[in-house]
Order: sequence, then C-alpha cells, then structure tokens
Amino acid sequence: MALSHIEHFLLAADDIDATRDWYARVLGMRPGPHPDFGFPVHWMYLGELDVVHIGPSAKSAGENQKKYLGRTSQDQGAGTGAIDHIAFRATGLRAMMVQLEKEKIPFSRRRANGQALFQLFFYDPNGIKIELNYDAAEADGIEAEVVASDFIRR
Repeated sequence: MALSHIEHFLLAADDIDATRDWYARVLGMRPGPHPDFGFPVHWMYLGELDVVHIGPSAKSAGENQKKYLGRTSQDQGAGTGAIDHIAFRATGLRAMMVQLEKEKIPFSRRRANGQALFQLFFYDPNGIKIELNYDAAEADGIEAEVVASDFIRR
C-alpha cells in the first residue's frame, strides 16, 4: 500500500459561504462541482483539482453531516488541533502581498534556510494558518522578517 498525494483538506467553518468567498478572493481558488452529501459544502479548485473542501463546523452540523463525517458533538472544540497549517506552492509573490494588504490581512515574510523558498504566512477567517511558498528568486529586494537560520545554534 503506497500513498501518492494529498487529496484535499476539509475546513470546518461557522460561515461556509464567507469562507468560500475568502478562498476565492484572496487565494484565487474557484468554487466547483461536488457530490450531493445531503448537507451544504463548497469545494474549492486549483485548476481541475478540488483541494479545499468547506463544510459546516460541528456546532452547525445537521444530522446528515454528523452521520456522514462521524461528528457526534455539537461542540466545535478544537477540531483535529494537531494540524498547524496548510501550504501551497505559488507564483506571483508581489501581487499576493498587494492582495493581502488590500484585504487588510496581516502576514509575515519568512525565508527557509537551506531552501530556495520565500514564504508568506497568514490566517484564513477560521483561524487556519496558510503558508504560501515562492521560489526565492521572486523575493529579490524583499526582506524576510524571519529567517530560519536565525534559530540555528552554532
């Protein structure tokens, strides 16, 4: 048995429509087709792939959703809790920084030491950390706030 790739992430949101709109507006994803599960969902696409699924949080879950996803509590709680962030490879660093500033979304700029990556970190409307990874060449002239090598003890 071998895994081949991540299929999608399911985000539990109190307001699935606002979350859908945020992923479309900020990250350029588009909503697309999905099966009828008997409860509301949005599937967000990058190209032809559905990568982010959005469904009601546990406190908003109806009976069909509880049965299908195995949710037994109305308490939203901390979800899986152990997932820190979701990351996407991206292009267009400067345009994304302009978009985040326009949307008034605070973000941090980081450089991964030993990797040719420049990263942006910010949060979606549900508190989920988003990481965008850009080729370091796109960051010429942009200063990182945090550089991973700053944390390495010599």
